Amino acid sequence: MLLDIFTFTGRLHPLIVHLPIGFLLLAVLFDLLAYRPRYAYLRAAVPLTLLAGFAAAALACGFGYLLSLSGDYDAGVLGRHKRSGIFLAIVAGVLWALTIPRIRTRLQLPAKAFSALLAGLLLLTGYAGHLGGSLTHGDDYLSLAVLTAQKRALPASVEEAFIYEDVVQPMLVKKCGQCHRPGKLKGELSVQDLASLLKGGKSGPALVAGQPEQSELYKRITLDPDHEDFMPAEGKPPLKRSEVAIIRWWIAQASAAGGKKIGELKDPAAIQAQVAAFLGLGGTAAPVETVAGVEQRINPDIPLQADQQAIARLRQKGLMVRVMLHQPLMLDITLPAGSGRSINEIKDDLLKIGKNIIWLNLSANGFTEKDLAFLQELTNLEKLRLEKNPLGDGISAHIAALPHLEAVNLNETRISEAAVQQLAQHSQIRRVYSWKAGK
Repeated sequence: MLLDIFTFTGRLHPLIVHLPIGFLLLAVLFDLLAYRPRYAYLRAAVPLTLLAGFAAAALACGFGYLLSLSGDYDAGVLGRHKRSGIFLAIVAGVLWALTIPRIRTRLQLPAKAFSALLAGLLLLTGYAGHLGGSLTHGDDYLSLAVLTAQKRALPASVEEAFIYEDVVQPMLVKKCGQCHRPGKLKGELSVQDLASLLKGGKSGPALVAGQPEQSELYKRITLDPDHEDFMPAEGKPPLKRSEVAIIRWWIAQASAAGGKKIGELKDPAAIQAQVAAFLGLGGTAAPVETVAGVEQRINPDIPLQADQQAIARLRQKGLMVRVMLHQPLMLDITLPAGSGRSINEIKDDLLKIGKNIIWLNLSANGFTEKDLAFLQELTNLEKLRLEKNPLGDGISAHIAALPHLEAVNLNETRISEAAVQQLAQHSQIRRVYSWKAGK
């Protein structure tokens, strides 16, 4: 809990750090304008502005230190950023002290010398800010290479596109590059080029040629979004389903290699629509909608409306009903863990809106497979959480009957490994979680 608090507090650094920048710039501006007679009154505001800048800089240093504990930043750049930030706060404090009347009368610093020190403080602010930008955007964010970089020409067709160079590499840089690049190597992994991916990070190589399920990269992007190892982490937008499919196909069909055109590889039709949509070449991929930042394919069987009275009754009974999409009406329903509700209290209302339920969470409520036999009537379910319920192998028949189910969580249930393996054989079910199951 303490580490979580530190991590959360550290993430306020990007917000706080702009305060000293603003205050110190304002102090320099007030001081320079005060040399003109019509703005001489602004000099009186310099001490207070410097004090605010000093306090904000000290606060930013504290938050920045906490943030540095939570990320894999380049040690050299991070060290220089820390030292320059601390020195900036000290200099701002000293300059503010020089404006205090008792100190000013003893030192008798000329006004122009004080202005020169303020200008130096401005340069120091720019230097510290540049180092912060390097940590956030990479060492080369202001480089000539970035300025003169040429955008890769769009291929004429999907068949002529290079699967890694034209599709996978720009996709990974866009979705994962903020945390996995030179200057901020989360897990010591960079996605900037193929060599770095093959080298991998703390968990070893990110790719295993021809084997998506054995590739750490593919494993991480297909975990349940609630899993601590799911990537991209920290609430960043996840990869779309079509993007995940492209990466899987690249690893399987192109052996996770570069320099290969899609038309030259086996079964290009399997990925043609997704690549065409990604490249903007007029692909024929199935319609998609964005739900909470994640693209969802539209299931034509989902009704446009739902029984609002049934929804109201479920909410009165303590269930959380979230609207994921309005057209058609897609629902995410959660019964809080340990609610004390029997299945008979909620089953009828769940069935009345059953075809609208896309995500359902009934975890940790003491339900058995007999209680949950009605689940097979919720035919549009895509994600189901049943962990920490006393469920046996009988639940597998109810789950396997769901035609659109993609992920089911059976952690800490009594279902056997054999039943889990049978579920995993169903083509529509992509993920089955069974940690501590069968005990």
